[in-house]
Amino acid sequence: MEILKCEGVKKVYGSGGNQVTALDGIDLSVSKGEFVAILGASGSGKSTLLHILGSVDKPTAGKVVIDGTDLSRLNQTQAAIFRRRKVGLVYQFYNLIPTLTAKKNILMPLSLDKKTPNQEYFEKVVKSLGIADKLDVMPNQLSGGQQQRVAIARSLIYRPVLLLADEPTGNLDQKNSREVVDMLKLSNRNLEQTILLITHDEKVAMEAERIITLEDGRIISDERRRANAKHF
Repeated sequence: MEILKCEGVKKVYGSGGNQVTALDGIDLSVSKGEFVAILGASGSGKSTLLHILGSVDKPTAGKVVIDGTDLSRLNQTQAAIFRRRKVGLVYQFYNLIPTLTAKKNILMPLSLDKKTPNQEYFEKVVKSLGIADKLDVMPNQLSGGQQQRVAIARSLIYRPVLLLADEPTGNLDQKNSREVVDMLKLSNRNLEQTILLITHDEKVAMEAERIITLEDGRIISDERRRANAKHF
């Protein structure tokens, strides 16, 4: 089942002689349950692509469809709601609310919609991520790796059709980076979560089952592989 489809996605910034093409005709399809890495150096267009997939930005041309919804048809309010309910976002910086416990941070997306969490699913997520004993702890009392786990749990709580992880290990040491990647793989395997991991780190990308490499706003390779070995 196709979860994500990009058709001829192009993004141009500026005008006239100052135009910069960040994305230059991206065609991409991702199926349910895939763990895909988008690999590229700084300036390759990977962050621009993530912002468009997360409905934070709109392409200059082309179309993005997620779970049957054409993102170009959404206004700003609709895009924010769609993002909260359908697309999980994990960033390099955890973006936790410092005055709320780990549990309240995790449940924030549901709280915004005044929805009651499914307790069984909530417990499955926090146990899978190894933070069941940290729920009453404030963010500043957690390590960087633990904060990122809370951020991942928050991104999963709405059962998004797609999880976008933007350089999730970029702010962590090697040990915590390894743990966070393992948590994403666990979410992919145990929760059947479709994941798109944005990274400049080839070792991190090698953990995915499919690696798409961007260069100068274009896809230059799309490699499917089996990611059994640990690469860092």
